[in-house]
Amino acid sequence: MEPILTVNNVKLSLDEKPILKGVNLIINKGEIHAILGPNGAGKSTLANLIMGIGDLKSPTEGEIIFKDKILNGLEISERAKLGITLAWQEPARFEGITVEEYLKLAGRNNPDLDVEECLKFVGLDSSYLFRYVDDTLSGGERKRVELASILAMKPELAILDEPDSGIDFASMEDIARMLKTMKDRGTTILMITHREEIAEISDRASLMCDGRVIQTGNPKEVGEKFKNMCITCEVKNPQLVGGK
Repeated sequence: MEPILTVNNVKLSLDEKPILKGVNLIINKGEIHAILGPNGAGKSTLANLIMGIGDLKSPTEGEIIFKDKILNGLEISERAKLGITLAWQEPARFEGITVEEYLKLAGRNNPDLDVEECLKFVGLDSSYLFRYVDDTLSGGERKRVELASILAMKPELAILDEPDSGIDFASMEDIARMLKTMKDRGTTILMITHREEIAEISDRASLMCDGRVIQTGNPKEVGEKFKNMCITCEVKNPQLVGGK
């Protein structure tokens, strides 16, 4: 398999507190790769560091490489031009822009763009094209629109932070179908989640604990380790220390 993203011994400290403690990770081109772990494991911080969100332009140590280019120090706009995008756990609000305008803006470099089809794949009908991407949409609707914008954009690498968050999907099949559509259209997916049933949709999964990747492999096996280890983890559940 050809790597599209490589994270080499990445460490990150914020306010002198270590958050990422030597993350090593390889994402292969064309795969759906889940990063599974409990809240506070460093998953979203890693996603933001890959995208270059805010002040997270470079790790304290280590390198992040997209294809053959080192991302350290690049602005978010530069990373977007390389073909990377991120869908946040909390969807965005935009005043004065319709869903149709938002999707066309996202897909401006996609010659095969079909905005109605993008909405269909996230469970919304064409009437949403004339709605505004603001608080008149529910959080779940805005999240679906944001995922539709990823389909419209057709990036090389899409980072999805808790893609099921705030969405009342009827079944896991709905999420799996959407991710498979993105994959079939040439997008590699890095998915952040704390739910093993979501991770099992992926081709491969990695388990993060306390700022490190501790296992990568079969999603079901990684999910089982997550269930068996993280629930009784003394790092995340200090009340368990000493049998309390």
